[in-house]
Amino acid sequence: MANIAYIRVSSEDQSEARQIETMKQYNIDRYFTEKKSGKNTDRPQLQEMLRYIREGDVVYIADFSRLARSTLDLLTLVNDFKDRNITLVSIKECVDTSTATGRLMLQMIGAINEFERANLLERQAEGIALAKKRGAYKGRKKITLKDVPEFPRLYDKWNEHSISKSAIAKELRISRPTVDRLIAEYRDKNKKAY
Repeated sequence: MANIAYIRVSSEDQSEARQIETMKQYNIDRYFTEKKSGKNTDRPQLQEMLRYIREGDVVYIADFSRLARSTLDLLTLVNDFKDRNITLVSIKECVDTSTATGRLMLQMIGAINEFERANLLERQAEGIALAKKRGAYKGRKKITLKDVPEFPRLYDKWNEHSISKSAIAKELRISRPTVDRLIAEYRDKNKKAY
């Protein structure tokens, strides 16, 4: 078991000293510190920490916004910690996921995120309906194999079990269902036996 601190500031001219000072009382074994925007989870020190942490570890953050700016990213990370039996402690929000109260707080955050997502989808559907009435909605262009010249290489890696469908989706910046559809199209096109 180790006490891990993840510290982030958004830019080079900001100081992480306040967060480090806050962590001193928690007997931190290892710090992961970076100066990078929290717009997504593609941050070197965050990714290194995710590879480093093990079952039973406790990850300390000064507040939720240091770990993730979007509720979805936060919940994704928290669920990963939960699956790996890793505790998350957010000092500012007084949330400790090893306690019933901490888990309840995160469930409430998840419910709010779900509510926000449902409202967003509803507004999006209303906007599309209005655009269709005006004749302004053309829909999203369907991605085909012609649009993804690197797909055969990724398909071969997937077929050899050296890359996942999710990794392909992330690399190509497309959805998982689109990857499934492209795989089916590629198989049909090449008439290989599987």
